[in-house]
This record gives sequence, C-alpha cells and structure tokens, in this order.
Amino acid sequence: MHQRFPLLAAGVLGSVAVLTGAFGAHVVKQTLMEHGTWTVWNTAVDFHFFHALALLGMAAWMRPAPMGAAAHRAAQAVRFWTAGTIIFSGSLYIYALGGPMVHFLVWLTPLGGLGLLAGWLYAAGAALAPRSEYDI
Repeated sequence: MHQRFPLLAAGVLGSVAVLTGAFGAHVVKQTLMEHGTWTVWNTAVDFHFFHALALLGMAAWMRPAPMGAAAHRAAQAVRFWTAGTIIFSGSLYIYALGGPMVHFLVWLTPLGGLGLLAGWLYAAGAALAPRSEYDI
C-alpha cells in the first residue's frame, strides 16, 4: 500500500464527517427528531470522525515507510478502518434518515463495527511487529 493512501482516506472521510455532521445539525435535524434517530445519526458522525482521525494517525506512523509485517498489518488496519467506517456509519446514516422503513440496514452496522475492531487489532499488531529488518 502506498503510504499516501491513509492520508487520502483520512482527508476524504474527515471531510465527509464534517459534511454529515453539518447536514444532520442544520438540514435534517427535524426529520431525525421525528424519526427518533437523532442519537443514531450522532453516533454515526462520532465513529466517522474517530476513525478519520485514526487514519490520520496511521498515515503519520507510516510516513517513514515500515516494511515486512509492520507494513502489512498497518495496511490491513487502514483497509479495515476505511471499509468499516463506510459500512458502519453509512448504514446508520441511511437508517437514521429512513427510520423503520429501512430497519434491515441495521444488520450491516455490526459488520462495519467488526471491520473497525479488526482495524484496531491490526494497528496493535503493527505496533508490535518490527518496522524494518534493522529492528529485529
């Protein structure tokens, strides 16, 4: 994985998190309140932001390019955080806007959550692996 991808993912996910937070607070708040899904929307925004920041941190950690197991595990963390954020927060955004009509989407949310958890475990694994042959 090119070391720029985590920074790109952080920038895109972070900007979308700002947009969805503002959209929820200023455009669809009344709808969310009527559906009783205001807290669902806010949970999606929070997790969206947290993982955009995690990607930013991983981008900084990967700047002096790690090699071997550390590089593989860091790349996996980036992939899982990116996909997990899209699935977890995305399913909650859609559910919050549609209310009970799209209740089946909530079944996607745990899959996204598992992706986020896997990302954190890979990040921990990257921290424990040697960054290069010189660390062995």
